[in-house]
Amino acid sequence: MRDAEAAQVDGDFAQLPITGGMIAIAYNLPGFSGPLNLPRDVYTEIFLGNAFRWDDPRIAAANPGLELPHQLIQVVGRHDSSGTTFAFTNHLAAISDDWAAGPGVGKRVDWPGGAMEAKGNEGVAQRIKLTEGSIGYVEAGFAQRLGLSIAWLENQAGGFVLPTIETGRRGLANGSDTPPSDLTRTVPDPQGARSYPIVTYSWALVRAAYDTPDKTAEVHDLVRWILTDGQQHAEALRYVPLPENLVQAALAELDSL
Repeated sequence: MRDAEAAQVDGDFAQLPITGGMIAIAYNLPGFSGPLNLPRDVYTEIFLGNAFRWDDPRIAAANPGLELPHQLIQVVGRHDSSGTTFAFTNHLAAISDDWAAGPGVGKRVDWPGGAMEAKGNEGVAQRIKLTEGSIGYVEAGFAQRLGLSIAWLENQAGGFVLPTIETGRRGLANGSDTPPSDLTRTVPDPQGARSYPIVTYSWALVRAAYDTPDKTAEVHDLVRWILTDGQQHAEALRYVPLPENLVQAALAELDSL
């Protein structure tokens, strides 16, 4: 929550990360053998509408030996308010001054150029699957479940990585084993050679006290289970288990309530 929103909450509370996610850039290029590497300055230019064709020299330079079609790039974005859009645009703004000064960061933004728009991760994923030459952002789990082609993205360290549980956890940890001091932070441009560059958290707002002592104990026990034994179920649900340093920091914050 923003500081102004937090100030309106009665009583003591904590905002605790409980799981993580990744945002994939998926594309539809029939006949392209792939895999497709997208440098960070290039995929920003694509979503700004400044890279128009798939055989753009900047894309070709990152994919030597692969034949890219002379086909228009069709961007697909979200038209509904979305945490996925916030995380994606937060990343783009962190790596591109042009994006920060243009569409900016938000749960909903005005997409440059002639972008197609769809509702929800499901809608974007389906639109990509049906539209040749398209590219869009979608939660990695949706892209994987639908069998969409997923780009290898350049991270801050200059490596090209796919969204996997390993690269996602490294991104969430921001290349550090030290517990973070701020559990409400975002990581818009993770450090680390093997970190996936577009990651996001889901948080729980946990009050220090609820209506009765029993309810307080039950809620706190549930959150404690989510942060410990429950993490083993994240991958099957297409989420990313939290790094251990973050788990320990969240548990300490919960115990301090």
